[in-house]
Amino acid sequence: MQLLRKVVCMLALASVPAVAIAQSSPGKPIRMLVGFPSGGPIDTVARILAPHFLEGLGQQVIVDNRAGANGIIATEIVAKAAPDGRTLFFGTTGNLAVNPSLYPKLPFNIHRDFTPVTQVASTSSLIYVHPSVPAKTLGEFIAYASANPGRVNFSSSSTGGIPHLAGELLNLAAKIKTVHVPYKGTAPAFSALLGGEVQFMVSAVVSGLHHVKAGRLRAVATTTRKRVALLPDVPTASETLPGFQVDNWYGLVVPAGTPRSVVARLHGEIVRIISIPAVREKLVAQGIEPVGSAPQDFEPFMKSEIAKWAGVIKTANIRLD
Repeated sequence: MQLLRKVVCMLALASVPAVAIAQSSPGKPIRMLVGFPSGGPIDTVARILAPHFLEGLGQQVIVDNRAGANGIIATEIVAKAAPDGRTLFFGTTGNLAVNPSLYPKLPFNIHRDFTPVTQVASTSSLIYVHPSVPAKTLGEFIAYASANPGRVNFSSSSTGGIPHLAGELLNLAAKIKTVHVPYKGTAPAFSALLGGEVQFMVSAVVSGLHHVKAGRLRAVATTTRKRVALLPDVPTASETLPGFQVDNWYGLVVPAGTPRSVVARLHGEIVRIISIPAVREKLVAQGIEPVGSAPQDFEPFMKSEIAKWAGVIKTANIRLD
């Protein structure tokens, strides 16, 4: 039914003229801002998508990396851009759902200053455990952590990132007490886990899959709503903790006031692009699930994610020093 809905949407949008976007500045490329350096996960996805806009819109879409301040710099640029569909923000869960609670004095308001277009994709994550931990399932790990309160540590790439928040959400959902140890990046966080400095971490499938296959780490659960195709025998966390779900998603938003016809056109293009077999293949190979939700579905989803992570941040008393 969801696929049929997307197909119908694509057919309907075929009649929406690309000139709705192009008319303000003919020949000028559309900018898709990313709040991280070139080469990162979301930048990679943006560059897989960008070349395919030309076929549908008749205009080039360039990826504009504006790294810094956890994506705040790029987000602010788009918030203050003209609402003509020429400046897009391609953001992560952290940019669009976590930052509003981590940073109380943002120079923009996610609800007021942006119009949601679509959740483009969702990345799968795993709960990785060091082999020295006597646990082969999430249930066994929770039992172990419960018997050792405050003595089980988990690493993450930074304070306030999704890997950190996922660990804190696990504490709350499982009623355990593990200790967060932040590192400066994913690589050193994995090094700490591989070296036994910490006992577990939550991170993207592609970041640690090779360690699992080599037997250096153990994957006890995936944090997404369904099992990961790359590791079909690894259960979801929700099979042990009903309702537990952590998605690190990528979403497209535009400045508030952007005409509905432009929003619809951009959504239609994303749906078309992620339906291209070669594009889907590249995304799935990286543990990324194409989504392409409608604007009217993405908006309440964003609101629910903002509320969810605000609750975790408040309950776990997470602050950026």
